[in-house]
Amino acid sequence: MTVLLVAEKPSAARNMAVALGGMAGVFHGTAYEIIALRGHLYEFAEPHEQVPADLVEKYKTWDLASLPWDPAKLAWRRRPSTASGVAEILANLKAKAATAAEVVCATDVDPSGEGGLLFAEPMLELGIIPAKLTRMYFTDEAPASIQNAFLERRAIAGGIHHFDEYKKADTRARFDYLTQQFTRVASLSAGQGAVLREGRLKSAMLLMVGEQLKAHTEWVKKPFFQNRFRDENGVLYTDPDEPTFPAPGQVPATYAPSTVVVDERTMKRVPPPRLLDLAALSSRLSGKGVKADTVLATYQRMYEDQVVSYPRTEDKTITGEQFAELLPLVDRIAAVAGVDSASLVRRDPRPTHVKDAGAHGANRPGLKVPNSMADVEARYGETGALIYGELARSFLAMFAGDYVYESQAGHLQEHPTFTGTAAVPKEAGWKHVFLEDPDDEQADDEPNTTGLGTRAESFVYEGVNKRPEHPSMKWLMKQLEKRDVGTGATRTSTYAEVTREESEKNKWPLMAETRGKVTLTTFGDMGYRLLPGTRIGDLRLTEHVYAEMRGVAAGTRIVDQVLAVVAGWVAEDIQTMKRNAETMRADLGLSVVQPRETVEGVWGGRAVRFGRVWSGHRFTDQECAALLAGEEISFTAISAKKKAAGAADPTFPVRGRLTEKKYQGALRVMFEPDYGEKDADSTAVPPDAWCGHRFTEQEKQTLLTGGAVTASDFVSQKNTTFSASVRFGREGGRMRIIPDFGSKPKGRARGRR
Repeated sequence: MTVLLVAEKPSAARNMAVALGGMAGVFHGTAYEIIALRGHLYEFAEPHEQVPADLVEKYKTWDLASLPWDPAKLAWRRRPSTASGVAEILANLKAKAATAAEVVCATDVDPSGEGGLLFAEPMLELGIIPAKLTRMYFTDEAPASIQNAFLERRAIAGGIHHFDEYKKADTRARFDYLTQQFTRVASLSAGQGAVLREGRLKSAMLLMVGEQLKAHTEWVKKPFFQNRFRDENGVLYTDPDEPTFPAPGQVPATYAPSTVVVDERTMKRVPPPRLLDLAALSSRLSGKGVKADTVLATYQRMYEDQVVSYPRTEDKTITGEQFAELLPLVDRIAAVAGVDSASLVRRDPRPTHVKDAGAHGANRPGLKVPNSMADVEARYGETGALIYGELARSFLAMFAGDYVYESQAGHLQEHPTFTGTAAVPKEAGWKHVFLEDPDDEQADDEPNTTGLGTRAESFVYEGVNKRPEHPSMKWLMKQLEKRDVGTGATRTSTYAEVTREESEKNKWPLMAETRGKVTLTTFGDMGYRLLPGTRIGDLRLTEHVYAEMRGVAAGTRIVDQVLAVVAGWVAEDIQTMKRNAETMRADLGLSVVQPRETVEGVWGGRAVRFGRVWSGHRFTDQECAALLAGEEISFTAISAKKKAAGAADPTFPVRGRLTEKKYQGALRVMFEPDYGEKDADSTAVPPDAWCGHRFTEQEKQTLLTGGAVTASDFVSQKNTTFSASVRFGREGGRMRIIPDFGSKPKGRARGRR
């Protein structure tokens, strides 16, 4: 009988095939077959699809009176993803699992349990109950790791419902599903007709960035002047009790020059900084103009090719086994990164960097070492080269010596309350290899100098109160890490989401990033101003959720208990955000945007609601009744674009009917226009003209019967003439003219009538 390995994605399946000898075969006497999922194949159904019929409208409606939801009323129903190919993947899994003696969860071993969840989802939804259920635990997709994990498969006792990874991740997924309510609360409270996204990590980021921007913007420069001393080497000597003055002329000239007395000389050693995580890596690259989205996508490709290690790790160190795997590759990695191997003076594991704890190990170079940095850039682009360079140098730093300096401390003989310090570099060590972030916690707080001088003279020092720094990705990631909010990978992916530029799919962006510097957008500023005093804005929320996840996985907590508290939090935040919204509108000079007018009725046998105004036209009572009856209506609409351009006649004819479409993440009933022409029998007919070419009656008949018409006098929107063969067919859900340029064009001219 065969053991069925279920990999997370096709690339992982291919790496397993390399390790075991093919997509199917025998390894160490065990017959196996590998199949691949493609990430999450299921997603939670819409809220109104989770509840009994009498609650459907309440859970569908964006209305504060419909909140909070009762988690106990939700069926937690999942539905297959609508992505292409998913049905085939699910059918294949069900067929293969039916004949397998053992089904193996061979997805990524993620700290949050996400790999276990995406395996469990199709198993549960398809009703697959294998004779034996096991788990492969591997730190990366290198052949040795896969082989060991295959040979050491562990049983999942009690079945999927008792699988700790599934229980942990499913708890998080359900909790985050419920946080959709906070987005509704924020959007409705603000009253600006915008969707203001809130969530565990999004809200924490908004709050931190908003508070820091406020402190940075409201900072007022307050200079001060004070007596200090400086010796011939530039070392400053200060007295903490020396008074300060608002003007230089007020500082008394009371101090004569003094001899410097050296009190202490101590040799100090500083080990290399800890290995980079994904958030720190992305932060370093953000200053070079690389977006977090690009880092994530590029890193994933490099990981799948085993050029770098597993991305979504929480580990800060590597294990002895991982160290031993990479040790023979050190010189090759150094050559690719441009590091002189002569500076890598030690090859023993540092106890600060190598510990027998963790799973995937910290982010580092992979076991497949590229031939050169040029090869990395050719395969993964400039971002790939930057990623490899940073990871390689961070990793190689542990093989260099410590940074060694002499710490000197002294005072002034004639004025003993004035003291000074200096740090004199002796051995650069790892600083030859890795350019440490100057804001890193391990950075020296002593200036590097040639040492204390012999004589110091007084001068009037001009100082100023320190201005809070402008928020940046680097700053934000450190604040989140300090508060233990999310993992490095989660912080990076959420940051990528909230800083995504405005687009058709992202109409209300929250933050904007320019070379690492972060600001709030108009919508982000609104969201930030709604958060003070809220539950969703509490920075301890993620810590609470993760603790609850661990409790559910360990069996000490029940998921229903964890979710029950959310309803109370939503109720609290409705009142808090209402109050905050009043202040926000007053501060920003905003008024409440009246909600769009809607029509309620029965359509297709169910109660629905849709917008009463479409492109400047308000549906009459008769038109509303016709739409609800499933009929097509015709009217004259107003083009906002033409009106703004000052067109003499901005109107255009429209006909259409009601349909159900996904809009802003939810299925909604709305008016759907059909711009195609029809004859007296309501049969779609070709238009009279397209792109400047007027069709003859013979050409229209050819198009109507499915034939093609070729012409050379079509005119694009840029007023350039082009040739094409066109036909009349269905595209995008309606009948229209479809051009064929003969070969793939650089761009498609938009049709116009």
